[in-house]
Amino acid sequence: MATGVDVSAASSYAVLLLHLLAISTIASVVEERSIYLILMEGEPVAFHGDVLSSQQGRRFDPKSEAYEVHANKLVDSHDQVLESTLDKGSYNKLYSFKHVLNGFAVHTTPSQAKKLQLAQGVKLVERDRRAKLMTTYTPEFLGLPQTVWTQEGGDRNAGDGIVMGFVDTGINPFHPSFAYDILNPLTSNLSHFSGACETGPLFPPFSCNGKIVSARFFIAGAQAATSLNATIDIPSPADAVGHGSHVASIAAGNAGVPVTVNGFYYGRASGMAPRARVAVYKAVYPTVGTLADVVAAIDQAVADGVDILTLSIGPEEPPQDTVTFLSIFDIAMLFARRAGVFVVQAAGNSGPGPSTVLSYSPWVVGAAASRTDRRYTASLLLGNGLNVSGVGLSAPTFGNGSLLYRLVLAKDAINLSGAFPRTPEYVEECQHPEAFDPSVVRGSIVICSFSAGFYNETSTLTAIFDTARVLGFMGFVLVANPSYGDFIGQPIPFSVSGALIPKVADAKIVSEYYEQQTLRDARGIVRQFNARAAIQDGRVASFGVQAPIVSRFSSRGPGFIDINRNPSDVLKPDILAPGNEIWAAWSPLSALDPILTGYNFALLSGSSMAAPHVAGIAALIKQEYPSWNPSMIASAMSTTATKFDNNGGIIMAEGFNIGSLYSSNNFDFGAGFVNPTHAMDPGLVLSSEFEDYISFLCSMPFIDRIAIRAATRVWCGQSVGHPANLNIPSVTISALRRSLTVRRSFKNVATKPETYVSLAIPPNGTTITLRPPWFTIAPEGTQDLDIEINVIKSTNEFSFGEIILTGSLNHIVRMPVTIRPVSIV
Repeated sequence: MATGVDVSAASSYAVLLLHLLAISTIASVVEERSIYLILMEGEPVAFHGDVLSSQQGRRFDPKSEAYEVHANKLVDSHDQVLESTLDKGSYNKLYSFKHVLNGFAVHTTPSQAKKLQLAQGVKLVERDRRAKLMTTYTPEFLGLPQTVWTQEGGDRNAGDGIVMGFVDTGINPFHPSFAYDILNPLTSNLSHFSGACETGPLFPPFSCNGKIVSARFFIAGAQAATSLNATIDIPSPADAVGHGSHVASIAAGNAGVPVTVNGFYYGRASGMAPRARVAVYKAVYPTVGTLADVVAAIDQAVADGVDILTLSIGPEEPPQDTVTFLSIFDIAMLFARRAGVFVVQAAGNSGPGPSTVLSYSPWVVGAAASRTDRRYTASLLLGNGLNVSGVGLSAPTFGNGSLLYRLVLAKDAINLSGAFPRTPEYVEECQHPEAFDPSVVRGSIVICSFSAGFYNETSTLTAIFDTARVLGFMGFVLVANPSYGDFIGQPIPFSVSGALIPKVADAKIVSEYYEQQTLRDARGIVRQFNARAAIQDGRVASFGVQAPIVSRFSSRGPGFIDINRNPSDVLKPDILAPGNEIWAAWSPLSALDPILTGYNFALLSGSSMAAPHVAGIAALIKQEYPSWNPSMIASAMSTTATKFDNNGGIIMAEGFNIGSLYSSNNFDFGAGFVNPTHAMDPGLVLSSEFEDYISFLCSMPFIDRIAIRAATRVWCGQSVGHPANLNIPSVTISALRRSLTVRRSFKNVATKPETYVSLAIPPNGTTITLRPPWFTIAPEGTQDLDIEINVIKSTNEFSFGEIILTGSLNHIVRMPVTIRPVSIV
C-alpha cells in the first residue's frame, strides 16, 4: 500500500540527526585550555652537585659542560613526563625551567593537568594566575648626590660593576637614560654575568650597547593565553608599553638626563645607581601577562648572573590552592635568593584597605609607595580674583594670567540642532566635537564635568584634548561632579591648556562664580557669557611640603598565608620608598596609555615605581659591600629606615577619603622610609640563609610538610620553633597567646667595637623584656638578643611597637614589632 513516505530517506535523516546531536554533545564538553606551571623532583642545574663542584667559586657558569649536560637531562625528563602522561595533541609545552627551578610550563586542559598531578616525579601543579603591572627628583629627596654617590665616587661611578635585572614590559633601547657614554666608558669586570642580546622588531643588534648588557623576551605564555595584537605585542625586548623603561631608568638610568615634554624642561632625571648595567627580561605584554613567562624570565635572569632582580609586576591574585609562600612564583624568588640574588617586588596598588599586599614572603623585599615633597599644582584664575587649585602639567593660557577669557559651561554650549545623543558623554564631558556650537566655544575656556563616562572609565582626557584642538578652545577645566564626589587627578602632560579640579568644594566655587556672571532667559538658555578666567602654569613644581606620605593606592598589610587572608608572622610591606609622581623614561608607543603616546618621559605613580628605588639603593650597597648576602642588604635598609617625616612627625598615610590622612603604622610602611645614607653604614645587620627560610616554613603549624617538600625539594628537618624566630629585622606575631620568646642574631659590620643599649617600646597589651639589656660587640662579631613578649591584655587586634638598639658610635638599629595579643593564658 502506498503511503507517500520514503522510509529509507527518513532513516537516513534520523541517523544524521543523531550524529549531529552527538557532535553537539561532544563539543559542549570540550575543555578550554589553560596554562599550568609544574615543579619536578630533582635539583635544577644551579644547585646540582656536579655543577656546583665545577664552578670554582662562581655561583654557576651556564656555559660549562657540567651545566649543559644536566640542563639537557632535565629538559629530556620534562618531555618524557609529558609524552608518557598526556594524550597526544592535548598539550603544548611552553618552557622548561631548569636553572633555579626544575619544572615546566604547559598549555593544556584541566583533565590533562589532573593526570600530571599523579605522574611520577611531578611534585606540584599550579594553574597560571596571570601577571599584571604594579603601576627626577627622587635622588635628591633621598640624599644620594650629596652622600652615597659621593661615597661611591660620584654619579660617574655609583652602581658600577652591578648588573640589575628587570622582569617587565621590555625597554626602549633608544632612550638617553640607557645610552652608552663613550666619554665615560663602563670598564668594570662583569665576568660573573653572561647574558644574550635577542633582537627583533624595534630592537636592532646595537641595542645592547654596554649600558644594556643583555635583553631577552619570553612570549610563549602570552601566545598560549590569548590572541595577540601584532602591532603592540612585539616579539622582541622592545617596550611597547613604557612601564619597563620607566622602572629600569628609576633604578639604573644614566645620570643627568634632561626631561623635556611638550617643549617644557622639567629638570634632569637620574637613576638610583646610574652606572649599573641593565639586563632586560620582557615577560609582560600589552594584551596579557602570564606567570609562565614571568617565571621563565626569573629562571633565566638568575642563570645569567644578575645581582639585583626587580619585579614591578606580579600575580593578579593570591594562589587559590596553596599557601602564599609556596606558590611557584614565590618559590622561584626563593631559589633566586638561594643563588645570591637580591629580589625586590612591588607591594601592590590595591590600598588603602587592609590585607591588600601582594608581596608575601620573607625572602623578598616588598616595597610600598610614598609621596615625595614635590608637588605640581595647576590653577584656574577666576575673573573675581579667586584662584582655584587643580592638577595638570599644562601650559598657561596666552598671557599667563594677565589675559582673561570667556568661561563657558559645556552644557551651555551644545549645538541645539545637532543630531547626537543628549547623554553626559556628549553634553557634559566634552568627548565629541560635533556636540558643540563652534562659535560659542572657540577661544573660550570650557568647563567639562566628571560624569558617568569618566566614572565608568569610558570617557578620556585624550578625547577632551581632541575636542579642544578641533574646536579651538583656549583651554578647558574638568571639574568634580557632586553626584560622583571627589576624584583623583594625576599630573599628566596636557597637549592643550587645561586643569583638573578634582574636589567638589572647589568645583562649587567655579560653578557659583559662573552662574553669578551668566545671563539666562526664562528657558534657561544663556544669552550672555560674562564669566572670565585664565589657566595658570601647572608645570612648575613646588617643594618642601610634608613628606613622605604613604600613597593611597599603596597596598597595606598584614601579609597573609592563604586566599582567606589569614595573617602571617611576616611583616609586609617591608619598606617605604618614593612611588608617587615619579619622572622616568617612557616608550613613545605607549600602547596602554594613549595620552602619553609620543612622549619619551612620563610622570607615573605606583608601587612599581617604589620597587626600583629600593633595587637601585640595594645596588649601591652591593657595590660597597660585595660579600654581603641579600638578607644583609635588606637588613641594612630596614634597620636604618625612618618612621618620621620631614617635619619630625610620624609619617602619615592617605586614607579612603580623598585628601584624608591618618598616622601610619607598620602595615602601611613596613620598617619605615628608606634612608640610603644610613643604610650604607648600618652598624649591625641580621642575616638569613636558604636553610633558615626552610626552617621558617617548617615551623608554620598550618603548612603540610609534604607540600613544603614538593615546593622546595627539601625535607623538614630543623624548625625555628615559631615562625617569628626567623632572623629578619622585624618581629611579627599574628596570634600571641600568653608569652613567647624569640631570638635575633646580629653581626657587627662596622670597623670598630661598639656598645649597644637595648630599648623596647611594646605594642598595646604586651610587655617586652630584652636580654641582654646591653652588649659590646667586636667587628665581625655576632650577638644574640632574646626578646620575651608577654600578653597583659587580650585585645585581639594588631598593635605596633619597636625595638631600638643605640650604639656608642652613633649607630641606631630599629626593628618594628607587630603583635596581635589573643589570650593572657
